Amino acid sequence: QGDDPRYIDWKVLARSDRTYIKKFEDETNLRCQLVIDHSKSMGFGSTGYTKADYAATLAATLASFLMKQGDAAGLTTFADGIEEHLPPRNRPGHLRRIITELERPAKAAGTSLALSVGQLAELLRKRGMICLITDLLAPVEHLEKQLALLSAMGHDLVLFHLMDRAEIDFTFEKSAHFRDAETGAERFIDPQLVRENYLKRLQAHRDTIQAATDRHNVEYHFCPTDQPLEEVLFDFLSARQRKKASKSSASRIAA
Repeated sequence: QGDDPRYIDWKVLARSDRTYIKKFEDETNLRCQLVIDHSKSMGFGSTGYTKADYAATLAATLASFLMKQGDAAGLTTFADGIEEHLPPRNRPGHLRRIITELERPAKAAGTSLALSVGQLAELLRKRGMICLITDLLAPVEHLEKQLALLSAMGHDLVLFHLMDRAEIDFTFEKSAHFRDAETGAERFIDPQLVRENYLKRLQAHRDTIQAATDRHNVEYHFCPTDQPLEEVLFDFLSARQRKKASKSSASRIAA
């Protein structure tokens, strides 16, 4: 079981784990926009904290790492459209502004992921890294068009796909009314009857996401919210190092 993100002091984590900071030393002058899903479904959690809690802690920690390196971090939150947008900066008080926005509760609204990412393309004209943190409860084909646009604009895309363990394993046992987190619609369901079909459809959804991210060179991280945050950060930073090494190797070959 991972630590409860609500009780992780991101400032202590950022100071204490020098390994993560070291991995960023060569990536100076980076502009990173952290894009956080604030829709209603992010309020779900079966372990004492929600997907929104986990997303906020992850985003705060990434912002802290980046800004300690002298890089610029920004924040965008969205639900059925973009809510708040802080452009990438690195100056006194900016990290506190990011944290303040992350502390705001998610709105009771559905997701329009494709619309929100499309709006983001209008706001981010300068090339940089975009880290999208979401539970991806939306049709992938709509999102893929926007990812293709951002990739064509030269952005470096990273997708953190968050899911609660109960959503992954469908651990519910008793028949009950299940409410759609986005629409509010309710259905009476016997978990024993639908579990197998649910798990098959979930795997198909994840396979579709993986294929779409592969097509558009999007770095994809699947993140169960019971996964320790330090593992997510290590995987992310290791992937950055591999990507940088691959680019350096390609440059030497071209030369």
